[in-house]
Amino acid sequence: MPDSSSLMSRRRLLQGAGAMWLLSVSKVGFAASSQVIAVRVWPASSYTRVTLESNHQLKYRQFALSNPERVVVDIEGAHLNSVLKGIGSQVRGDDPFIKSARVGQFDPKTVRMVFELKQNVTPHLFGLAPVAEFKERLVMDLYPANMNSEQDPLLALLEDYNTGQLDKKMPAEKGPQPGKAGRDRPIVIMLDPGHGGEDPGAIGPNKTREKDIVLSIARRLKALLDKEGNMKAYMTRNEDVFIPLKVRVAKAQKQRADLFVSIHADAFTTAAARGSSVFALSTKGATSTAAKYLAQTQNASDLIGGVGKSGDRYLDHTMFDMVQSLTINDSLKFGKEVLHRLGKVNKLHKNSVDQAGFAVLKAPDIPSILVETAFLSNPEEERKLRTAKFQQEVAESILAGIKAYFSDSSRLARRG
Repeated sequence: MPDSSSLMSRRRLLQGAGAMWLLSVSKVGFAASSQVIAVRVWPASSYTRVTLESNHQLKYRQFALSNPERVVVDIEGAHLNSVLKGIGSQVRGDDPFIKSARVGQFDPKTVRMVFELKQNVTPHLFGLAPVAEFKERLVMDLYPANMNSEQDPLLALLEDYNTGQLDKKMPAEKGPQPGKAGRDRPIVIMLDPGHGGEDPGAIGPNKTREKDIVLSIARRLKALLDKEGNMKAYMTRNEDVFIPLKVRVAKAQKQRADLFVSIHADAFTTAAARGSSVFALSTKGATSTAAKYLAQTQNASDLIGGVGKSGDRYLDHTMFDMVQSLTINDSLKFGKEVLHRLGKVNKLHKNSVDQAGFAVLKAPDIPSILVETAFLSNPEEERKLRTAKFQQEVAESILAGIKAYFSDSSRLARRG
């Protein structure tokens, strides 16, 4: 006899479906046989993502089976190939949600994938249109059926994001916590390692992935910050997982952060581009062509990792514009301190803080900067980024910039 949580999980799996067909098929895709060209499984503590990449949009249905608990996905108009047969080997032993996966040709026109589960889940299935180097994708995200937001606040934010409730459920309290930052209470800093999971970010000539480098730098910086007696660091992600840009901003607001630091190691259209940069938000257009290009590539993260389901609450309101203008001014001051320190460990791409419309810097009440540590597209800088020495130097430079920014007593009071 299944328990009530199992029954609830299955109801969620079948909700609004009746094992219905979920259609998003072009005429060409319907007529032609769909060929799966890649399968990827990204396990993380918050959720596991399964991606099927194909030459055409996939027609699919999803339902649940019990004893044992399973999620079943049928792909119509597809034929079993070596890529699909390898899905079982993609499942890792430490995956918190999937125990095993198998695939077979259910009938002449249908491939059936069966995922045996370790716990009750709520699946989200959706298609993603081609972007960057990716072709058509069918994505299945598996979330725990009984989310405990106290144990993992990120889960609640992701659920609100997926249901379009993220903006409505943000706490009423805005801005920093009461008390003078660094005196009455710790300075709260949110570190944001860019990209993750399905979104690798830039990839260097020697296949170095941006998402790996920036996570390593962020972990080093967090360790340094946590050793400071008056600072407390959090991370938007601490593993290889895709987190939407709006959820990253929301997490910083949820923690009522005093600062937000997004860490990147980007690429440019030419391998000659080099040097470290610091960016702040601009609401009036980019201050350079390079800034505009980098903002476009960073903002494409949500297209690569998943389509946004929440509207943008940050509209053109006079009060919002005033608050954000003050925050941008603080961001520029903060960025200047970090840029100055970065110039001691690496050549600077530009001697001043650049500005553009980076989506991840849009918290109106948190001074926020985006640090481009170096260019992965430059072979020499790619080699530096791979070394523990340079990663530590970058982390120490950002820490020094944070300390310098908060050394101003008037700023301590303002953030309190």
